[in-house]
Amino acid sequence: MSSDSNSSSVHNTSSRRQFLSAVTTSAVAVVASPYLAAQALNQSADILIVDTHQHLWDLTQVQPPWLAGAPKILSQSYGLAEYAKATEGLNVVQAVYMEVDVSPEDHVKEADTLINICRTAKSPTVAAVISGRPGEASFAPYIRSYSKEKEIKGVRQVLHAESAKKGLCLEPQFVKSIQLLGELGLSFDLCMRPSELSDGLALAKKCPGTRFIVDHCGNASPNAFLPESARKDKASHDPQQWRDDIKALAHQDNVICKISGVIASAPAGIPFAESLAPIVNHCLDSFGPDKVIFGGDWPVCLLGGSYKDWVMALRQIIADRPVADQKKLLHENAKKFYGLPS
Repeated sequence: MSSDSNSSSVHNTSSRRQFLSAVTTSAVAVVASPYLAAQALNQSADILIVDTHQHLWDLTQVQPPWLAGAPKILSQSYGLAEYAKATEGLNVVQAVYMEVDVSPEDHVKEADTLINICRTAKSPTVAAVISGRPGEASFAPYIRSYSKEKEIKGVRQVLHAESAKKGLCLEPQFVKSIQLLGELGLSFDLCMRPSELSDGLALAKKCPGTRFIVDHCGNASPNAFLPESARKDKASHDPQQWRDDIKALAHQDNVICKISGVIASAPAGIPFAESLAPIVNHCLDSFGPDKVIFGGDWPVCLLGGSYKDWVMALRQIIADRPVADQKKLLHENAKKFYGLPS
């Protein structure tokens, strides 16, 4: 989408929200709004969901290093049966597996396992984004070996891990590898520290033939958007810098945004829809309806709330947006972006 189109979408959406906000202060709206809100939520509940950020791990097969120090709720196996239970009744019809930062020696095992899962008839998981180390010379033969597998859609290396130094994604070997992804028709997920989103932007500019996805709304912290008096901890990043970086990324034709992950760090004692709305709305308004996709981030989301908590909060946040735009976010854009089967 062009910047002019994004700008128009932002203006129209912002105007509509300002209008609705003004109307709800009137006596008439006080009576009507509960009915209208319920009606909008009912419409959202009928929309099919494609989850573009599903994690699965079997600790008898792989031991992702980061889980060693993770909260207890994550220190167990999570498979398709648990995923089915977590998403029950939420209209999740397809899922794209997202790599779980396994050790490099387990990259092949992870990829092969997911290809088999995707080929299982009853599995909602139909595609996968696999692990990789683009900064290594061995990346090219590794990814070429999987590029012909129709289930493999892209690669991610978590760039906010302690092992990923600042600026890693702009090193020559890394850039060369990401350019190769574009040549192979594969995408790259940007999962990085909020303060380093400008590096992601620079990488996207260096690799115009590669498609990028900004994971987890740029890893924004909901706490950073609360009034200072309401914060239990100091903001972990500058909220205005994040806003500016998201807007800059949105102007890149080869970058889209994944609305995901933010509930994992939602502050306690505040309704999810209230604490997450500033982040979600800024991303939706900046990228526009055609450049956003939904991600569940299960089971990592359990650090803040259940899968259902996240879906219900998001439905509340987007309830005043056109149903057509909601469908794009929750379903249609993902199908198109990843070329998922019908």
